[in-house]
Amino acid sequence: MPIADSRIGVIAGNGRFPIIFSDNARKMGLQVVAVAHEGETEPELEQHVDRIHWVKIGQLNKLINAFKADGVHQVVMLGGIKKTHIYSNVRPDFRVLALAAKLALGKDDDILRALAAELEKDGITICESTFGLEGILVEEGTLTSRQPTKKEWADIRYGWDVAKETGRLDIGQCVVIKDRVVVAVEAVEGTDEAIKRGGALAKDGVVVVKRCKPQQDLRFDLPAVGPRTIEVMRSVKASVLAVEAGRSVMLDREVLLRHAADAGIAVVGVAREEESSVIPTVNR
Repeated sequence: MPIADSRIGVIAGNGRFPIIFSDNARKMGLQVVAVAHEGETEPELEQHVDRIHWVKIGQLNKLINAFKADGVHQVVMLGGIKKTHIYSNVRPDFRVLALAAKLALGKDDDILRALAAELEKDGITICESTFGLEGILVEEGTLTSRQPTKKEWADIRYGWDVAKETGRLDIGQCVVIKDRVVVAVEAVEGTDEAIKRGGALAKDGVVVVKRCKPQQDLRFDLPAVGPRTIEVMRSVKASVLAVEAGRSVMLDREVLLRHAADAGIAVVGVAREEESSVIPTVNR
């Protein structure tokens, strides 16, 4: 999506996404205005943007007014908000309460689309999260020197299909597999905890698969992996990380791949079914 003017806004959650994006956007000659969330966004972001405003989770009107005051009409939404914090740290204003009344029991994507529509009422458009992150999207193929074994490919294929369905149900993006058995599914606790739980149940040799939901709105919640992912996998002696290519972000790629090599973990980028040439046919 082309940027109409010289300013881009960032609705910043946790993690390094907002920092990486802001650095890339400034290299492109854009001024970056961030709205950051207290207790979630890394304070370091202040050093990587031109202006920053801090809000509490749920202060939607304050967020919108901050962008309007700085003349920002296009924004990206990057980084997560821990779901456990939504239940404990949220400070909803009248706009969020009005949305909540309409979206009782709504799925994550329904809520995010409603938030996007609320911003659009005030002339603010949310761009796809892949904008400004092209250089760190996962590419297709085996990214480590170690290739998955035939048995691991079978687990990747099985996990790929399972993760598609858990995503369709809006449960989570990550599953943990061993011997074509699901040993953990990511839910509210997040990817790292799902990996730990799967490793504890199945011991060594689990395969971790992470992919977009079939209905993924690329404006929100792209799958991400980083060195921390490999650190957690190493702690449970996991063997393979398979991530969707072109629609997932790899943070600190060189560090991640070096740590994976040290741990004997194979890392694979897998394209969507209609595009993929990576997963070989496996006799079942």
